[in-house]
Amino acid sequence: MKHLITRRQFLVSTALAAGAAALGGCATSKSIVPAVPRLVSPNEKLNIGIIGCGGKGATDAAGVAGENIIALCDVDENTLNHAAKKYPQARLYRDYRKMFDKEKLLDAVTVSTPDHQHAPAAMRAITRGLHVYVQKPLTHNIWEARQLTEAARRHRVATQMGNAGTSSEEIRRLVEMIQAGAIGDVREVHVWTNRPIWPQGQDRPPGSDPVPAHLDWDLWLGPAPVRPYKDKYPDATRTKRANVYHPFCWRGWWDFGTGALGDMGCHIINAPMWALKLGAPISAEVVDSDVVKKESFPSWSIIRWNFPKRGALPPVKLFWYDGGKKPAKPAELENREFGQGGALYIGDKGKIYEGRLLPESRMKEFTPPPATLPRIPDGDHYKDWLIACKGGRAACSNFDFAGPLTETVLLGNLALRLGRKIEWNARRLCVSGCSEADQHIRRTYRTGWELV
Repeated sequence: MKHLITRRQFLVSTALAAGAAALGGCATSKSIVPAVPRLVSPNEKLNIGIIGCGGKGATDAAGVAGENIIALCDVDENTLNHAAKKYPQARLYRDYRKMFDKEKLLDAVTVSTPDHQHAPAAMRAITRGLHVYVQKPLTHNIWEARQLTEAARRHRVATQMGNAGTSSEEIRRLVEMIQAGAIGDVREVHVWTNRPIWPQGQDRPPGSDPVPAHLDWDLWLGPAPVRPYKDKYPDATRTKRANVYHPFCWRGWWDFGTGALGDMGCHIINAPMWALKLGAPISAEVVDSDVVKKESFPSWSIIRWNFPKRGALPPVKLFWYDGGKKPAKPAELENREFGQGGALYIGDKGKIYEGRLLPESRMKEFTPPPATLPRIPDGDHYKDWLIACKGGRAACSNFDFAGPLTETVLLGNLALRLGRKIEWNARRLCVSGCSEADQHIRRTYRTGWELV
């Protein structure tokens, strides 16, 4: 039996190596590790725990519902009971730490909590040899992203971040176009979103409200500093949503969320990171923004990263816009307007917007390059991860890709918080000449919520 397991692990490693090599920018050679501590054949079902059952958590549970969902965890009893109606066979928990202690038959978990809980939950899964699917952004701070990436390699688990577009046919065609030289060397990329769609750019409302009986506020806070619960804003009419923190409106607070950039950056910046083989930026800066509050992200911002030359590839400037801001409209867009979110690639031989050459007339004479990147079955991000969990190739947004992507995204937030251009040392995870940044690169955890 020992010989058979060793052989199986060798075969899994070989499959992952082939997958990583084929994905190119989407998974590095560091993904060459056995994917499954407990060996599960493609025909077996995984035992999965769901951490965070509302919002994206409900979507993530549905995405893996073909497996055995044996545990559900949520700090909100109403949300938990609603999920239990769909998965009546699952045991229920309010605290994922207790779930990990009691559920010895788990193979994998999904993590769909507010951002500040991602890393503590995911690390507990990884160190127990469990595969993990984590919603975007992977973590709340840069140090956590590096820790999860390295831990996943050490413990040889299959991982995936929930930026589902990374599994799509569209992103692969775009990457193939750019890497085939459709617009020549790309030196500038502009990406934007209509977020935030939650209250942001405000001070913490004064006072406190009684905690609802269905919500465990202490568990909701988790690793974050203690603060009083507040239900609604005093003047709810001037906010897009009346809730202060729960549900959904936690994204705008530094302690819990990662703002518009954290919410959408991993969805939009994934393509230029992959297509241009960007690696780590050397600097980031705020081009312009609304007022940055002590506890809340600004209502809008424009951020720029600078990436160095990569072999024969030229340096790249990557611009981010949120809160309704957009780049200047290029003449080649003709009578069209930019959408609420998108990406514009500027090369020395042309431009690409929404995966198509500009002006649109160029597409009539354009011959798409051959497909060179592996396709994901049905473009299904969950299926991609489940295949990896059962010994297939590395998932396309595994932590070797998602970790560095998240580091880059969160570096933009670091520049925003510091209010200055920062020179970034990715190897050492530090800002040159700015010790003030350290407290934001790595947070202090409440006792019992550390990464373990």
